[in-house]
Amino acid sequence: MIQFNEMGLNPELLETVSELGFETPTPIQEKIIPHLLNSKRDLTGIAQTGTGKTAAFGLPIIQQIEISQKNVQTLVLSPTRELAIQLSKDLISYAKNTPKLNVLAVYGGTSIEPQIKSLKKGVHIVVGTPGRSLDLIKRKILKVSEI
Repeated sequence: MIQFNEMGLNPELLETVSELGFETPTPIQEKIIPHLLNSKRDLTGIAQTGTGKTAAFGLPIIQQIEISQKNVQTLVLSPTRELAIQLSKDLISYAKNTPKLNVLAVYGGTSIEPQIKSLKKGVHIVVGTPGRSLDLIKRKILKVSEI
C-alpha cells in the first residue's frame, strides 16, 4: 500500500491531508490520485459511500489548478443541490492550504445573481447541478473553454 506522500501530491496538500486526519489512502484514492496527477486520460471511479471519492478526484484537481488564471478550470457536475454543496465544502476544506483558490457551488432553487457575481470575480472550480450549470453556460457567464 502506498502512502499519500508517495503519490506526487504537493506539500500544501500533504499538509492538508495530515491536518484532516487522513492516515492512509483508501483503495479508490490509491488508484485515482496517481492516475489523475500523471495522465490526461478520462477515468471513471466507482466506490461505496464514505470511501473518499471526493478526495480521490479533488486533491489532484486542486494541485493542477493555475491559481494565477482567474477562470473556471474544473466543472464538477452533481445530480443534486445538496451534493453540490457538500462537494464544494469538501473541496474548500482540501484547498485550505492553497491560497486564493476559489470554489463555487451553483444550483437552482435560489437566486442566480450571487452565483453570477462570484463567477465574474473569478472562480477556479465550479460544482454545479446540470440545470443551473447549463443555464449559466447559455448565458455565457460560466465559460467552459478552459476546462
